[in-house]
Formats: sequence, C-alpha cells, structure tokens
Amino acid sequence: MYISPNACPALVLNADFRPLSYFPLSLWSWQDTLKAVFLDRVDVLSEYDREVHSPSFTMKLPSVISLREYVTPKSSPAFTRFNVFLRDRFSCQYCNDRLPTSELTFDHVVPRSRGGRTNWTNIVTACADCNLHKGSRSVRESGLRLHRQPEQPTMHELLRNGRSFPPNYLHESWRDFLYWDTELDSDF
Repeated sequence: MYISPNACPALVLNADFRPLSYFPLSLWSWQDTLKAVFLDRVDVLSEYDREVHSPSFTMKLPSVISLREYVTPKSSPAFTRFNVFLRDRFSCQYCNDRLPTSELTFDHVVPRSRGGRTNWTNIVTACADCNLHKGSRSVRESGLRLHRQPEQPTMHELLRNGRSFPPNYLHESWRDFLYWDTELDSDF
C-alpha cells in the first residue's frame, strides 16, 4: 500500500523533549523535516516505515524530531482570536456550551459602543445565540452571566488548555512524547 510522504508529518519537540505547541500540534512537513536533518539542526527520535529515495540515497521519514537548540517559549501569548478561544476552552462564556470554532464568535464584555476595548480583559468567547442576545448591552442588562472573568493567559495556561484538545490524528510514535510529563493517577 502506497503512503504519500505528505501523510507523514514529523512531531517537533523542543530540546527539552516537549512539543513546541500542543494546540495546534507542532508538526513539520516531511520536506522541512529532511532539510532540518541534513542541516544538522534536529535529532531523529522515531521514524515512519515510509522511505524516500534519491538516485544515491534512501532514508526513512522521521516521525518525531527534537531541536538541538532550545527555543525559549514566548513569555506572553499573542492576542489572537484562536488564543481567546483556547483560553476559554472553546466554550461560550455565557451558556458554557463547547462548540467547534466555526460556531464561535468573540464578544466585548463592555461593548465598544460604551468604550469597551478589544483586549484580553474585555473579550470572551461566545456562541452566536448568546452574542446576538447580548448585543450592545452590558452583561447585567442582557440577563446573562459570565462563566469566567476574562484575563490575559500565560503561555503555560494556553499550553495546558491545548493539551486537553488532542488532534484528530496521532501517530503511535508521537504518543509517548505528547503525554510523558502528565501527572499519573494515584490509587490513594
């Protein structure tokens, strides 16, 4: 059975063997991965059965790689729509329903028409129904209640939230590297 190299991305780990990001999962294409291997920028930790060939060379495609040099994570996350959704765990902060991103919007807690700013402490994830219901009113005037007060998350919080949303596809060679540092359940 033929497997396209395009179906063989590599999980990218930092030099401390933790993924650069969990959500979206840090993956590189097979081309970027091979380039990094040949430039001696990464170590190959696991491989697919799939090989690529040139006239004089054959190599198994890497499935897990680690950077040779540690990349320091950013201290504060970028203020993006995706990061707001991730901070709020893809849940409407009014009705608490968890929804796909295509059904989520963001809402100004203090409406812009009343001087509300577009920043971490005034934006929350909302479903379309709650956002429409609230409109340009305050939370109190709308009769809604905030599930959680918005605040700027740390990178650690976003990474932790991202870990609870595994991607649809996980290659078996990735599993040990994605969850090796999670706390184990105890029998006590």
